[in-house]
Amino acid sequence: MLLTSHRYCSLRTFRRSGEPVDTPVWFATGDTGAHYIFSAGEAGKVKRLRNSSQAQVASCDARGGSLGQWQDARAWLVNDPDETELAYQLLIKKYGWQMHLTNFFSRLAGKIHQRQVICLETTDAT
Repeated sequence: MLLTSHRYCSLRTFRRSGEPVDTPVWFATGDTGAHYIFSAGEAGKVKRLRNSSQAQVASCDARGGSLGQWQDARAWLVNDPDETELAYQLLIKKYGWQMHLTNFFSRLAGKIHQRQVICLETTDAT
């Protein structure tokens, strides 16, 4: 089952102890097949990815209920401004008014510049 044909995915990151933590997220896929996610800069998943790029991903519903099999992945924090802009353009294209509304409230709260973009590449077939 293709991840790109779904609206949500569950991102599994790992604590230092090896315990998995699953988080349902919005994602958008670029031309290269890389998936982009955005998050609060100090969210747990961001902190865990600073320690290890090991991740897994599965398609899911809005509440994180799994719809597909877990795939091994590598995830990292995007620091390049051009790639960050690309990620936001892809997310806006996919989620439209919902992403615009999310951005509006993030700006209003003064948190839009505290976000972190995550790039995710599966290591097996998507």
